[in-house]
Amino acid sequence: MTTPVLICDDSSFARKQMARSIPDGWDVTLSYAGNGQEALDAIRAGKGDVMFLDLNMPVMDGYQTMEAIREQDLPCLVIVVSGDVQPEARSRMLSLGALDFIRKPVDNISLSELLNQYGIYRGEATASKRVVDTLQDGGEQTDDRLDAYRELVNVAMGRAGESLARLLGAFIDLPIPNVNVIETTEIHMAIAEINKNERVSAVSKGFTSAGIHGEALVIFNDMKFDNVIKLLNYGTSSDSEQYQLEALMDVSNILIGACLNALSAQLNVNFSHSHPILLGQHSGLGTMLSSNGMRWGKIMAVEIGYAVKERDISFDLLLLFPEHAMKKIYSRLVDEDNVA
Repeated sequence: MTTPVLICDDSSFARKQMARSIPDGWDVTLSYAGNGQEALDAIRAGKGDVMFLDLNMPVMDGYQTMEAIREQDLPCLVIVVSGDVQPEARSRMLSLGALDFIRKPVDNISLSELLNQYGIYRGEATASKRVVDTLQDGGEQTDDRLDAYRELVNVAMGRAGESLARLLGAFIDLPIPNVNVIETTEIHMAIAEINKNERVSAVSKGFTSAGIHGEALVIFNDMKFDNVIKLLNYGTSSDSEQYQLEALMDVSNILIGACLNALSAQLNVNFSHSHPILLGQHSGLGTMLSSNGMRWGKIMAVEIGYAVKERDISFDLLLLFPEHAMKKIYSRLVDEDNVA
């Protein structure tokens, strides 16, 4: 008997990856949704007896979608597939009625074992040979490369959020990454929201491997930095310049390290990192970036805004890749995806 399966993710690239992870021996009809609202409509139309659901999406995210499914008692088994793998994210979705919670990117063997565990599919872990056309799966993404970059970073962002949640002992709110291809001179436009803070502190770290190199910056709003120090339990006054610097470096190293490790795993490379550099403390962001002297021409700028809302803490991770690195990244993503 054919099973109607729905894949809900705002990324066309992620929907394609998910579809190719479904065992070839599982008799399914695939449908797609780009957000939770589209998913609810599809479920009501009988297109989602089983749904693979992302968390971070526009219009209606995974949490809101799961709440609506429970409130409306819709007939759908939900397996969450997300880059956000914080324990609280998992427990929240399971408490709302999700069957299970697995991390991106999904591999065929793990998915088959999970489906077998719940009696949804009884068979071997055979890679899907289905033809998946990302331009015909219901998505509206017109720039496949930007979509692929965004999904790559989305997974890395989730891993970094998980590591940061453990460090701070708090739930980290994760956004949809903001990805732009711009000229170096236009970098301020890409991070306009950060520029609203008059006084910030920032740490920079370079990374390179297999012809791919870039720079990662963590930018802190100084207004609430004392709250970060309290979460770290240093047991000292937040007015101490020494402990402010220590907290700045600790959080930056965790955030950048976890993010780059996740990028490494997805691209099958092993990044070497430079020593972290303090760009400045309690200064204007424009001054810091200008003194950093980046002259790469066209770059991909990825902005990720992390927040601990209950403590009024926010900071941004900015990843910068030169144009030639972007091409190598996309080539590796496409090669890995084709192999899958």
